[in-house]
Amino acid sequence: MVGAAWCGRNISTLYSFLNVQSDQDFVLVVACALAVLRNKCPYPELVLSGEQGSAKSTFSAILRALLDPNTAPLRALPREDRDLFIAASNGHVLAFDNVWGLPAWISDTLCRLATGGGFAVRQLYTDQDEVLFDAARPVILNGIEDIVTRPDLADRAVFLTLEPIPEERRRPEAELWAAFEAERARLLGVLLDAVVEGLKRLPHTQLPKLPRMADFALWASACETAIWPAGTFWSAYCGNRDEAVEGVIDADPVEAAVRAVMTERTVWTGTASDLLGALGEVAGERIAKSKTWPDSPRGLSGRLRRAATFLRKIGIEVSFEREGRARTRIIRITAAGADPLPELGGVQPSAPSAPGPKSIPDNDFAASAPRTVVNDADARANGRFDSARANPMKSNVRTVADDADASCAAQSEPEKTDTTTWRARL
Repeated sequence: MVGAAWCGRNISTLYSFLNVQSDQDFVLVVACALAVLRNKCPYPELVLSGEQGSAKSTFSAILRALLDPNTAPLRALPREDRDLFIAASNGHVLAFDNVWGLPAWISDTLCRLATGGGFAVRQLYTDQDEVLFDAARPVILNGIEDIVTRPDLADRAVFLTLEPIPEERRRPEAELWAAFEAERARLLGVLLDAVVEGLKRLPHTQLPKLPRMADFALWASACETAIWPAGTFWSAYCGNRDEAVEGVIDADPVEAAVRAVMTERTVWTGTASDLLGALGEVAGERIAKSKTWPDSPRGLSGRLRRAATFLRKIGIEVSFEREGRARTRIIRITAAGADPLPELGGVQPSAPSAPGPKSIPDNDFAASAPRTVVNDADARANGRFDSARANPMKSNVRTVADDADASCAAQSEPEKTDTTTWRARL
């Protein structure tokens, strides 16, 4: 049995009924079970994925039977908000089987169920009476594919990937459920003992940082010392969140395109229209024409705002600003270690090129070295020597006309004074 000696006092039997592949996964399963036994939200969404034959449905049914027994433990995903909230009003744990995809509306509804929310609808056969559903419930989702693709729901979820069970390890369903029924009461008692420990330690429990599901993380950390050493849950939860970030970014074409663009630069700045074109070039024509791609700059801005949290976790910061007198809306995407003053369009200034070799003219004067002409009269008058390059085309013999020109230039040149002295005279 994998990890049975480690996984906790008197809870190791649950390991044999769940197809978990690592100790960290088992810690997260027990943490979700402890959250179900609490009478306060938020409740994490437990998302199971894996290929056929990985016991996803059995996994979900056993957890439902342990925490909230029901004659129909697994159900299909409802098609309306109303049906989902009705199900939440008649059960504590909602377990949905073989989920193929989550539309945007049901992702938002599941977010409200995880952290608490309501749903209002007109009462049947009335004109103005209203029925209000208010619920917060734990949810279990299982499916073959990665069904959660929206960052707001992924931030409230715990993800587990189940491996297929080899044929030599399979057990008949009747034998499995008989063994579980024999251990169910004791397993529930172990979890309730951990709940008692959590109620005692919760007021004094602290974490290095608070995640999105802060209350769930604090509660699991307060309960964990009844089962395993302190800090075990936090280590497993942080690793699961990092994997969730990568999975959601890979599943979203916009986030994946932003990450691809920022691998070649540190800053991108421009309008939403410019960014939509740049991302389309990276994503390719097939993805840019699909239904999952934003069809307008405004749609892209909304997708970026939703994805900003997960992009920030991989070192990409997205900000929205207005510049100029026209207050043009600008999107600035900055990677870790970027220049705080980027260029428009994300194009970084190139390094100055090395000076090339100077051209040599085809004449005899280029070969002659420059000579210095010293004005002896000025040198004696000013106590210094002024030097200049001699012009090889001009005679260097000083004449009376040259002295006269120098005298006129000296008289017409304005007096040079220090800036401080000039201001003092004013």
